[in-house]
Amino acid sequence: MIELKNIDLLTDPAAQRVVKDETVAVQFAADDGELMSLEGPNRYTRGDALITGSTGDRWVVSRERFDAKYLPADTALTHGEPGAYRNRPAVVLAKRMDEAFSLARSAQGGDVLRGTAGDWIMQYAPGDYGVVQAARFAKVYRLAD
Repeated sequence: MIELKNIDLLTDPAAQRVVKDETVAVQFAADDGELMSLEGPNRYTRGDALITGSTGDRWVVSRERFDAKYLPADTALTHGEPGAYRNRPAVVLAKRMDEAFSLARSAQGGDVLRGTAGDWIMQYAPGDYGVVQAARFAKVYRLAD
């Protein structure tokens, strides 16, 4: 397994610019805790968004990032209430991996995520990473224009 550190997909010729298009179900954490995603542990604090994607995958988004990245899918839903949300379209960098790998969710360390051959490394911003399984990537991401 490759252990990745200090990667920057901006300078990687194999990286692609992609956009996610998905409606997700959101609950907000009542207390601190940990959610186990398919890629590894996701620690959260009270108020963070606990997300279930259209493919059944679960993950955590800090409340600050959630507020900036998601909008209610229904105009009757007030932002911050549990329910269906859509991501704001944003271009991110992605790279398909040909062998098993691991990397920390952030440049400062923290939760370690793992992927298998065919999974994708996502770079949302400098030092901010994710891992997306191949089947999920094919369903919810498209190449950016």
